[in-house]
Amino acid sequence: MLKLNCDLGESFGAWSMGLDADIMPLIDQANIACGMHASDPDTLLRTVRLAQQHGVEIGAHPGYPDKQGFGRRPMGLSADQVYATVLYQIAAIAGVAQAQGAQVGYVKPHGALYHAMMNDEPTRRAIYQAVSDYPTPLALVMLANPNRTHFIDEVASGDYPGLTLRFEAFADRAYADNGQLLARDQPGAVHQHLDAIVAQAKTIAEQQQVTTATGNTIALAADTLCVHGDNQAALAAVKAIRHMLQGPS
Repeated sequence: MLKLNCDLGESFGAWSMGLDADIMPLIDQANIACGMHASDPDTLLRTVRLAQQHGVEIGAHPGYPDKQGFGRRPMGLSADQVYATVLYQIAAIAGVAQAQGAQVGYVKPHGALYHAMMNDEPTRRAIYQAVSDYPTPLALVMLANPNRTHFIDEVASGDYPGLTLRFEAFADRAYADNGQLLARDQPGAVHQHLDAIVAQAKTIAEQQQVTTATGNTIALAADTLCVHGDNQAALAAVKAIRHMLQGPS
């Protein structure tokens, strides 16, 4: 069955983001911010413990070092700098998790770093290397799109021992015809209405396809489905999608 994931642990100091305590019991995988685009040590520890309490798989959610821009602004980091910042963030959350008797299972880059991974080969290979070099085997989450086979072949033909890929689709984001997410500055890029979010999730889960912003249909073979925790409809959407994925009781 398609797994349900959400970006969580993105509060910072006195600033609160999302509804982590309400959403965590409803999901399978928590993408937890590691302190660069959001979060702080207290938030990281609290979110790891919350995931552990509810039996939710813990994922590292590394982003660009840009709290002011919430990691959604492109940064001109070299491949070596990308490697270092991703490895640093994996180590941070993995250390916290280990101290709590838990472990990190996967890595999902955040925001602009995620998009750079999908569109820039040096950035992508630096992330492959960082995830592969971490002493504990980890999966890397990438966008499910028509280029899925290319990325699988890229990893298989490179020196990335132990690296596995998981592919994700988005319930609350609009898609372009090339399988990429519609840029957030475009009208309709983020679905705000519950019916639209659940309908897209249902199509992805049952038909492995999605309708793009222009009305075309593209195939999406996904392992996991994301709903953003900062979306206004997040909690209601997660509840409805969880019900839909579980089917009639």
